[in-house]
Amino acid sequence: MSEPHNESDNDSDNTKELDPSDTLDNEQTSNAVETDTVEQIAPNYNRVRSEAVTAKKSAVMKKAILTLLIIIVLGFIAYGLFKSNEHSEPEVITLQGQMQMQQTSIAAKVPGRIAQILVTEGDTVSAGQQLIEMDSPEITAKINQARAGKQMAQSQLDKAENGARPQEIAQAKAAWQANKAASDLAANTYERVNRLYEEGLMARQKRDESYAQYLATQDQTEAALLQYDLAMEGARSEDKSAATAQVAQVDAKLEEALVAQQEASLKSPIAGIVDNVIVSAGEVIGQGVPLLTLVDTNDQWVVINVTETYLNQFAIGQQFTGTIPALSSPERPYSKKFTVYATSSLSDFATWRATNNDDGFDVRTFEVKARPTTPDSRIRSGMSVIVRINPQAANNQSIKAQE
Repeated sequence: MSEPHNESDNDSDNTKELDPSDTLDNEQTSNAVETDTVEQIAPNYNRVRSEAVTAKKSAVMKKAILTLLIIIVLGFIAYGLFKSNEHSEPEVITLQGQMQMQQTSIAAKVPGRIAQILVTEGDTVSAGQQLIEMDSPEITAKINQARAGKQMAQSQLDKAENGARPQEIAQAKAAWQANKAASDLAANTYERVNRLYEEGLMARQKRDESYAQYLATQDQTEAALLQYDLAMEGARSEDKSAATAQVAQVDAKLEEALVAQQEASLKSPIAGIVDNVIVSAGEVIGQGVPLLTLVDTNDQWVVINVTETYLNQFAIGQQFTGTIPALSSPERPYSKKFTVYATSSLSDFATWRATNNDDGFDVRTFEVKARPTTPDSRIRSGMSVIVRINPQAANNQSIKAQE
């Protein structure tokens, strides 16, 4: 009976002890314990987490290193395969040449003023076609002067060849006959006077005077006869030759003036294309001054500078193939076959000099000229020509030549 009473008392006592302040203290104590517990757990969690991150980074780093090693190994393998293929495939040497065409400069042979230019750049002209018309009054004056001189010389020649006129011949004959008659009379008179002198009937003075008159008329008759003969014979051969030479000289001057007039109308000496017109209409030009240039599209060749190491692939008469980029397209390269027709060594500046004995010998450079098998009118001077050769073939040919 007494135990229940005690339990109730204890409960009442406990109820009395649990006041609000005690409850608050208990809660604070509980919170403090929990906080201490969290603070103890947090460092352990952070440490575990950092260790996990470190392990993950280490794994990624290992994977990256492994991948890099694999790439390096594959690179070495690829490089080895590339070098193997490079050594297995023949090496190709690329040479660059340049196309050239026959170029002709057209110059004036006579001075004058350009009246008209009859062609333009790019025109196709034929041989003998007029290119430029020039105005030269000096040439016209020379032509007129030469023609007048020719008329004068021709008249002198005609006079020498035809001789004296009939009237002059008749006059010379009459003078000779008159002098002959006087001479005959003087001769008869002298004979009569001489007989009378011998008979003593005439003074000696009269005989001498008659004889002197006879001699004078005799000389006059001979002179008149010579004049008559000269009139009948005409000019001497020397005079005729001199007159003929004078006519020929004047003819040459006239021909020179006419040729100069033809040259004033400048004509093309060849068939080709007008490459460049240098002058303009109205300009005054002198003798020998270039006026325009022509190119012959049928006379083409390529020039390539080749060292003597590969010269055996460009022997005279040998053919090779070249590509002209200016006439090529990405889908269809323009190739042309060429035939070598000339080789010549360049100057010393184009010689490769060996610096020591290990470098071998000096290598000279040669200029190779080759013509296309079929000319192409589209080709122009200065176009590049790409030629690819196999140096191994050159070495093989050299070895065969030595054997």
